[in-house]
Amino acid sequence: MTRGRLFLVPNTLDFGMDGQEVDLREVLPDAVLACAASITHWAAENAKTTRAFLKRVGAIHPLAVPLQEQRIHELPRPPKGRGPAANAATAAATEDKAWAALLQPALDGHDVGLISEAGMPAVADPGARLVAAAHAAGVEVVPLVGPSSLLMAIAASGLNGQSFAFVGYLPVDTAARAARLKDLESWSAREQQTQLMIETPYRNGALLQALLATLKPGTLLSVSCGLSLKDAWTHSASVAQWRQAPKSLPDKVPAVFAILGAR
Repeated sequence: MTRGRLFLVPNTLDFGMDGQEVDLREVLPDAVLACAASITHWAAENAKTTRAFLKRVGAIHPLAVPLQEQRIHELPRPPKGRGPAANAATAAATEDKAWAALLQPALDGHDVGLISEAGMPAVADPGARLVAAAHAAGVEVVPLVGPSSLLMAIAASGLNGQSFAFVGYLPVDTAARAARLKDLESWSAREQQTQLMIETPYRNGALLQALLATLKPGTLLSVSCGLSLKDAWTHSASVAQWRQAPKSLPDKVPAVFAILGAR
């Protein structure tokens, strides 16, 4: 039996932006939309948002099967907390089976779409484990073209795009966050490597204030806000310049923060 493929289907970056939905055709190539319309089996970060995405796709390309017949299964979520070793082993085995089940349609000959709530799946989003499982099982992995907030932010920043790292979320605790920022700034200055980070939108302002309070005046700071949305913007300047003319950040719009330490 011919095996199916695992398609990495990019989503738009307007997740949760009520009233600011972009036209899919402005951010996703038509070939990607046509491919998404042809897929009937999905491994999704969130089933509800995947149905919303497919509804938008269906308005452009007819879906292979009606929306209510799409096979959408959510990615396993890691268990919270740690129990006894025996329970942990059982939980790990159960999780392994759940990931294997997501790949089974591809082994049965069906193409599977991996999709997250926004942007490129498996990049700053869950799904890498399924991609790794596909490689291990000999299932072809096909990444599709679409928006990635991290790449868009680094391109728009003017910071070093030849060497960069995504460090995810910083600690919420004030002291721990400051210590982490100092470590990242020191590494960035020494290696001349741009450091990218994100925050839950309602804490955007708090992270910006922490950056301005902690980083050295000569460090470059870039913030990209609402990428691909109508009012998107990117501002790059030294920390000293940011302090002289601070900008306020919306608390409901995603932002990407980037720093590059001065030599």
